[in-house]
Amino acid sequence: MDVSYKRRQLLAGMGAFGTLAMLPSPLHAQGLGLSSILGRATDNALHKLAQPGAFYDDEDIRIGLPIVGNLGGRAGGLMGSLLNAGNRLGVLGGITRSINDAAGVAAGEAKPIFREAIDNLSFSDAPGIVRQNDGGTQYLRRSSNDRLHSRLEPLVDSALAKAGVYGQFDKLAEDHSFIRDAGLSRERINRSVTDQGLDGIFAYIGTEEREFRSNPLGGLGNLLGN
Repeated sequence: MDVSYKRRQLLAGMGAFGTLAMLPSPLHAQGLGLSSILGRATDNALHKLAQPGAFYDDEDIRIGLPIVGNLGGRAGGLMGSLLNAGNRLGVLGGITRSINDAAGVAAGEAKPIFREAIDNLSFSDAPGIVRQNDGGTQYLRRSSNDRLHSRLEPLVDSALAKAGVYGQFDKLAEDHSFIRDAGLSRERINRSVTDQGLDGIFAYIGTEEREFRSNPLGGLGNLLGN
């Protein structure tokens, strides 16, 4: 087989890839291997986070005490400062560890939820996915974050209840006014933990995706532009 023929074959394959990326109708993620990479990345990330102490031991993703007022972030203003001061003084005991352990349990049960979201991805913005080494993770979060949050919340709620977190807060509220004043309902605690837990999960998925792209298995990373 001569070199010119091989070159024509290569160019034809590249052209087919470009055509797929620009098609206006949605294409399932399996079409370009994104489902395989994100599936592997998500499974690996959730497996790691499900290990005992994983959330708590990693300071970059450690879940802080539930935030009041600004539930979507890690800076909780005055009330967040009071709660964390209480934690440092020992008033809150091991409740932070319990929260992180509960998030790990929920992560271990979340694989089917993420798999479903990945299977439903389409390629309306495939060029962005190809260009960035964590483009699939970014796209997954951008397109499915709310759905993943609503599906993950019941798992977090169950894990928090089994870990005794709600009961710990109720008992502490009886003895300390600053806990009562925080107004930490079960819903607020759950939402804050789920928000922070998703931040950690996506951080880990992004790391796994970058690793798969830099060391592609079966050529999947090369297929997505590396």
